[in-house]
Amino acid sequence: MSTRFMLLLLLAVSQTTLWSEEPTKPNIILVMADDLGWGDVGFNGNSVIQTPHLDAMAKNGMRLTRFYTASPLCSPTRGSCLTGRHPWRFGVLAAHTGGMRRGEMTVAEVAHLKKYQTGFFGKWHLGWVKPEEQLPRGYYSPPWHHGFDETFATTSAVPTWNPTQTQPEKSSGKKKGKKDSSKEPEPWKGGKPYVHNGVEVADNMEGDDSRVIMDRVLPFIRGAAQKQQPFLACVWFHTPHEPVIAGPEYRKLYPNNGTAKQNYYGAITAMDDQIGRLRDELRQLGIEKNTILFFTSDNGPSDSLAKKGVASAGPFRGHKHTMYEGGLRVPSVVEWPGQIEADTTSDTVCATVDYFPTVVELTGASLGKKADRPIDGQSLMSVLKGTATERSTPLFFGYRRLYKDIDGQALVENRYKLLKRAVAGGEYELYDLAEDPAEENDLSATEPEILARMKTRMAEYDESCRLSRDGADYQF
Repeated sequence: MSTRFMLLLLLAVSQTTLWSEEPTKPNIILVMADDLGWGDVGFNGNSVIQTPHLDAMAKNGMRLTRFYTASPLCSPTRGSCLTGRHPWRFGVLAAHTGGMRRGEMTVAEVAHLKKYQTGFFGKWHLGWVKPEEQLPRGYYSPPWHHGFDETFATTSAVPTWNPTQTQPEKSSGKKKGKKDSSKEPEPWKGGKPYVHNGVEVADNMEGDDSRVIMDRVLPFIRGAAQKQQPFLACVWFHTPHEPVIAGPEYRKLYPNNGTAKQNYYGAITAMDDQIGRLRDELRQLGIEKNTILFFTSDNGPSDSLAKKGVASAGPFRGHKHTMYEGGLRVPSVVEWPGQIEADTTSDTVCATVDYFPTVVELTGASLGKKADRPIDGQSLMSVLKGTATERSTPLFFGYRRLYKDIDGQALVENRYKLLKRAVAGGEYELYDLAEDPAEENDLSATEPEILARMKTRMAEYDESCRLSRDGADYQF
């Protein structure tokens, strides 16, 4: 692997100059939806799904229209948000295939270096949160092993209504027909426990899952504000991951749609209301101008819901589990009153791996020896200032199809994208995203030089990640 390549990877953490007007030690909130498509929000043009609070956040902040996840599925992307590293570096190749390694450094551990309070709320999916879970894959590796002071978390997905319910109620015996949206949702077998600082929770677990989560987030924020201590919070909703179920008041908002859309649209609006509660709380506490608030999704929309026309990747091809834009490009908005110019848009290439170096820059933390390992992200600060137009390093993406041992990969340089489909034989496709964002015209046969160059770069990333997960980055 070339020295130049490694230097580019390490460049990310070195960008540590903040603009002069920035307040010291800003609060940082990383909000993430689950399986929310690029086209499932009003600020990206959806005229049916009601997301007034996210739209207001976009109006008061910046939309990132080319924001990518590290992988087209959940667990790998979540690890990238915490570490700034591609998930293949720390061995999370797909869902439930591992846990966060103790040798990794997370955004919470970075924040601790500057005396931040840290909290995690929602879907963890980077290891079990209960030692006795003994799931088929993964291992016990809860958020409090990785720098979070306050934790309210589930191991993985739960229903978006009555999230801990595990046994279905008896059928009412009524004949099947069009469901009455005014009634309570049908019970769903499949709930999983929430764990609060190591203890399973039984109280306040009924109704909308996004509300259940936010009821734990707001006291954490109030406590930090009262102590005048900066905080970092990860708020990772389960919505709209299946089983996606909305409460009656939210299904009523979509009377002209079928049951599937009522539940999907309604759950998104319910989540949006909780983001509204969060924004209101920041303003009531008078800390909104010293708080940077990020929002994104962990990957594109669910395969089945996208194929049925319920969920939307907007104008992009593909969905979750594909390397096309619909699987990797997700809705993203950032708000920081007085620091980010309101109602702005950036089409600079950004990604979930960029959160970690952004937190490093915002907090002013020094990473010590751990700064020497490859970091795949770069700080978003120049993008948020409006000075960055192109990314200085390419983005690498990947996931492994379980039980088939077949990898899907992609590489995005500002204009071009190379993807390797997760199929036997690994077919390569090349697209010019500037001219063809819908990925309709494969250039692999007509642009051999670009194809060869990007295949070489993709192979370099793949090998660098292999060395990392085999232990090269943990020699301290």
